Amino acid sequence: QVQLVESGGGLVQAGGSLRLSCAASGRTDSMYAVGWFRQAPGKEQEFVATISLVPKSSTYADSLKGRFTISRDSAKNMVYLEINSLEPEDTANYFCAASRRYYGGTYVYSGSRDYDYWGQGTQVNVSS
Repeated sequence: QVQLVESGGGLVQAGGSLRLSCAASGRTDSMYAVGWFRQAPGKEQEFVATISLVPKSSTYADSLKGRFTISRDSAKNMVYLEINSLEPEDTANYFCAASRRYYGGTYVYSGSRDYDYWGQGTQVNVSS
């Protein structure tokens, strides 16, 4: 089992920045990828970014490239999502998720079904 806890959300003005954190514990050696998703009120869950741990690579949703950066600190079992130039449309609950499935080096873990463990989320509110 892997436990995930997100933090770092809050209320931010448009144009500001945030760094969200995802702390992993438990069987972290079984993780092959960690991703971030978000869900705004009344909308479907949306893929934001993922970072594969074996081999190391990152992928972003096409619509979000440029403002989001995913990174990891393996020694601390942490994965981060930095969001710059925040827009009101970024308001959502942001979740991190971990996958224990290895699909190969070129696979992009962009679907919610690719993940086995989920955190409770951290709320981001962007005011205009």
